[in-house]
Amino acid sequence: MAPTQNTKTSQLFCLVRRRPVAHTPEEEVRQAVIRYLHESLHYPLELMSVECAITVATLTKRCDIVVYNRSTKPYIIVECKKPQVTINQKVVDQACRYNIALRVPYLYLTNGTHHLFLKADLDEQRLTQLPSLPDFLDM
Repeated sequence: MAPTQNTKTSQLFCLVRRRPVAHTPEEEVRQAVIRYLHESLHYPLELMSVECAITVATLTKRCDIVVYNRSTKPYIIVECKKPQVTINQKVVDQACRYNIALRVPYLYLTNGTHHLFLKADLDEQRLTQLPSLPDFLDM
């Protein structure tokens, strides 16, 4: 019989889920984004959902973070990657697939080092890069 190894992993406290979660590089990015959205852009934690399940065509997918507006309609899709993953067209395409289901006006793609803020014009099917996301207080 092989000896068992201690596989205890470190954890981070998720402000949105209000519980400890596994400490991974992607989770570090996710928690940093949650703090940024809450502390710098004033989005209430209660208007955020983490690892939100959505249906795209017939597939169930998970958005890293969905931020809702004052009317509790989806407003921002956030896609978080670990720092070693480049924010490229593949990541943009992933967020756009999620947006087929959610139809939000803003996308935020990040690996913790590089941040891409996009405005989605759903009627024109066009993305415009922005310097930042709108502040919740300006909504």
